[in-house]
Amino acid sequence: MSTDLVLAIDQGTTNTKALLVTADGRVLHQASVPNVVTYPRPGWAEQSATALVDGVCQVIDEVVARAGGSDGIVALAISNQRESIVVWDAISGEPIGPCIIWQCRRSAPACDALRADGHAGAIEQKTGLALDPLFPAAKIAWLLDNIPGARNRAERGELRAGTVDSWLLWSLTSGAVHATDHSNASRTQLFDTAALRWDEALAGLFNVPMALLPEVRSSDSNFGRLAAGVTVLPAGIPIHAMIGDSHAALFGHGVRAPGAVKATYGTGTSLMALTPGRVLSGHGLSSTIAWSQGDSVAHALEGNISVSGQSAAFMAEMLGLADPAALSSLAQTVPDSNGVAFVPALVGLGAPYWRAEARGTITGLSLGTRQAHLARAAIEAIAFQVADVFSAMEQDMGLSMSELRADGSASRNGFLMQFQADIIDRPVAIAAAPEVSALGAAALAFAGLGVAMAPVSAVGRHLPSMAEADRLAHRARWQGAITQTLTTHAPNGRPHGGHQ
Repeated sequence: MSTDLVLAIDQGTTNTKALLVTADGRVLHQASVPNVVTYPRPGWAEQSATALVDGVCQVIDEVVARAGGSDGIVALAISNQRESIVVWDAISGEPIGPCIIWQCRRSAPACDALRADGHAGAIEQKTGLALDPLFPAAKIAWLLDNIPGARNRAERGELRAGTVDSWLLWSLTSGAVHATDHSNASRTQLFDTAALRWDEALAGLFNVPMALLPEVRSSDSNFGRLAAGVTVLPAGIPIHAMIGDSHAALFGHGVRAPGAVKATYGTGTSLMALTPGRVLSGHGLSSTIAWSQGDSVAHALEGNISVSGQSAAFMAEMLGLADPAALSSLAQTVPDSNGVAFVPALVGLGAPYWRAEARGTITGLSLGTRQAHLARAAIEAIAFQVADVFSAMEQDMGLSMSELRADGSASRNGFLMQFQADIIDRPVAIAAAPEVSALGAAALAFAGLGVAMAPVSAVGRHLPSMAEADRLAHRARWQGAITQTLTTHAPNGRPHGGHQ
């Protein structure tokens, strides 16, 4: 099967990519298109569901054109942005509204009401997820209640709902298959990760009709076949893997046992580590399903940081700079941030604090503050947030992690990665290929076909070199900024952290 190829789709928040991958892990051709995110109100974030499908079809067609045809392509694989939700018509396939993405906080009132009624603990016990607007369950209910006639249509069985993988599968198979995998189902807050099934009680709490939901299959399943005329690919090519992008990155790094943590640096950052079994966090993390292969299910702990790489883009725009690369260059013109800390709670704080109402804070300003100090504080904030989650993982698992394996666009920034190694006091290994999520999905598809693809190798390592006293001073400055942020936005002025 050495000539067999997998066309892997990585449908992310910022970009949609396609990679044509060989069984030994080489990328022969690739294509990428940007995605548009709109923010119609403060705290709201959405995308066009039809544009996401159009982007996937575009990158598929571009890769096939660059390859000179579809010869050798034996399967498609999908990795996807998680916790983003689409509701569509079961007959026409037309979305009834926008794709409400993972960053959106519009469902915060519904989550607050469930918390006030005392349901947060039971929800977390079943799902492993803190009650938070990040997750799709309350977003589905919001769409049903705010699109005219949608709830009645849902009750009549006329609508379908799913995370982006389900939406892409439905579209690529022309409505033949409505399914998802365990990794994506485990992120919805409607799935019991111990019983491995949709939970009627959870669906009742969130007011989501069960008939909307997709069938849940193993991540390496044959999910269906490409329909005719959807792309330039011939009909009948199987979609042989679907997996959430963070989970796919962990798989792509070759992590198969507890002990290492991977961090995918993107719009936000996801840290994930395998656990021996299902572990409920006591330090503000999520318990999740990493992936499933056949009847085998792998569990993990994860920390979701809502804004990381995006914070650099935000600060670059605020300072009138061209892009995050210019921000990083400016940051390196000063030896430190001169006491400034930036907490990028631009859509609330995720793990390990879970504070939806928190907003961005800059502390430590003085007459000596210059643009370069703000730039450095923005870059450092990415590393500080990762360090908070890394520490929480070590506490939950009761062990010292050996290293951090980094991927994603910001992992190419040597300045950031060195500061990351210094702040966590652990080596940071940089993936040789930034598109580890797509490669992980390809590896999963190859595994389903009986072929073992090599994991993504490390192109370099950053070793910690900061003096202990300096590291502790940096961490103390950051924790002071976090405390100020939480206090400012806490009910009755009182901060709280961890799971709600």
